[in-house]
Amino acid sequence: MAKLLGPLPNYTFLFLSFLLLVYSGTQMVEAQLCERRSRAWATNFCPGNLLCNRQCRNAEGALSGACLREVLGNQYDTDVTTWSPAGRLFQVEYAMEAVKQGSAAIGLRSKTHVVLGCVNKANSELSSHQKKIFKVDDHIGVAIAGLTADGRVLSRYMRNECINYSFTYESPLPVGRLVVQLADKAQVCTQRSWKRPYGVGLLVAGLDESGAHLYYNCPSGNYFEYQAFAIGSRSQAAKTYLERRFENFTDSSRDDLVKDAIMAIRETLQGETLKSSICTIAVVGAGEPFHVLDQGTVQQIIDTFETAAEQEDPATEPDAATGQEAAAEQGTAADHGGSTDEGAAPMDI
Repeated sequence: MAKLLGPLPNYTFLFLSFLLLVYSGTQMVEAQLCERRSRAWATNFCPGNLLCNRQCRNAEGALSGACLREVLGNQYDTDVTTWSPAGRLFQVEYAMEAVKQGSAAIGLRSKTHVVLGCVNKANSELSSHQKKIFKVDDHIGVAIAGLTADGRVLSRYMRNECINYSFTYESPLPVGRLVVQLADKAQVCTQRSWKRPYGVGLLVAGLDESGAHLYYNCPSGNYFEYQAFAIGSRSQAAKTYLERRFENFTDSSRDDLVKDAIMAIRETLQGETLKSSICTIAVVGAGEPFHVLDQGTVQQIIDTFETAAEQEDPATEPDAATGQEAAAEQGTAADHGGSTDEGAAPMDI
């Protein structure tokens, strides 16, 4: 037995060395296969295939980190509670991107009124558009951009909160308190692994004892109060229009706010013809409960814009003709050696 048990440690060492050698060889083979797959993806299927030879590869021909993330996938977006090394929550950012992809919604307020507007986008010519503006209470309404189903659920939650508060305290729910409750509900979905963020942004318009309010609720749980704001696809054009005119909104009348809202919606269409069938306008204000304007009223306002534009165009044509005649007279005087005013600058060519 002693002769048999003596060499056992040597056999164990050799066996462990063999296992380590096999494991190392397996890792080397997997690394080589992974590198080959990565290069094949970069050559044929890389999203940046047009720039792969210069930007996606380094000097040794290997894939850069950005291209590898595109090819092999993002390992930090599988769970909403997983932080990336850069301090980002990708699923929250994806939900915010869903808001940007939704149809445009705008809001603007004065001291006494708030106006909401949205673009009605249909999936096809055979289908109707989805509702984007919801009434929460007589003094509160919302416009959404993003996933309409999520917006429906949140608007129902807001409606229940208003009903419960009114039943308990016999007074309308303050707009700011409702917005905070909505933001807390959205934030919970960013901190639970079995939930996902709501893929919808909400413009909350309301009127309470402190005046008119316009809030934006983000899928991340943040909320902001605005004088005017726009969300959804092509919303940057509407923001540019609102930024040029927002200083006048505070003292604007109800009709002027509605006109500015329609003009902002027209900016988001980018060449499409504005009609009452492709936009929705809602108003809430002092002595005026939240309601959606009918298509006839909206179409009358749009027709007023078009009529005013047609009247301005002929008025500018005589001015242009007068300018051309004056330029011709100046040119004739120069040909004959005449001079204009002594202080005039020479004509730029």
